[in-house]
Amino acid sequence: MHIRKRLAAVLAGAAACAVASVASAQETDFITYGVGIEQFEHRLALDDAADLIVWSGDAYVGNDEWKLRLVSEGEYAPDADAFEALEHQLVVTRLASDFFDLKAGVRYDRPAGPDRWYAVFGAHGLSPQWFEIDADLFLSEKGDVSGRLDVDYELLLTNRLILMPTLELNVAASDDTAIGVGAGFVSVETGLRLSYDIVDRAVAPYVGLNYERNLGRTARLARDEGEQIDAVSLTVGLRMTF
Repeated sequence: MHIRKRLAAVLAGAAACAVASVASAQETDFITYGVGIEQFEHRLALDDAADLIVWSGDAYVGNDEWKLRLVSEGEYAPDADAFEALEHQLVVTRLASDFFDLKAGVRYDRPAGPDRWYAVFGAHGLSPQWFEIDADLFLSEKGDVSGRLDVDYELLLTNRLILMPTLELNVAASDDTAIGVGAGFVSVETGLRLSYDIVDRAVAPYVGLNYERNLGRTARLARDEGEQIDAVSLTVGLRMTF
């Protein structure tokens, strides 16, 4: 959920509670559902890396306190006609405060090499400075522990024109060389996207730049396999909410 939407939901919820208190109305637990696609984009490589089709989104159903959420993200290389990465999560989220949810569930990956299952534990919400934070801890079927921190920020240039910087950092407590992951800092990805809200703000085309790089032992493993360890891309895509 985007920062503006989450903030609007919080403010709307507070107003609704105040009205309900004054009117002594009985609370009703509503079931809601929706689909949000944070990224659906074509990454045009500005170096020797491959062009990619990338997506990241989720679908949910639930009430204000509990939700069942399906999260999917992946990378597809058109020139190679192959998926570079696929990740799916099925998690249950529980409202912990006005601005943060706790979550737990499972994750399934299809990376280069053998597939992996993980248990997922984490939190998602807004920091006091309105940064959207997604922090996850993963425990693989092999007993390997890893983590991910994802931070986004929406800077409103106008009512519809939005500049969004993003940062994702991955770490691992141990090696999983079968999928090219080394202990320590694994990878970092950062981007800057400029979007414009249209169609009742449910669709937002955007352009931007994206940079990703393997780090530490993971970078050394990639070099040993003759793989590129970083990539700079021009991004063109859509953000959608249903």
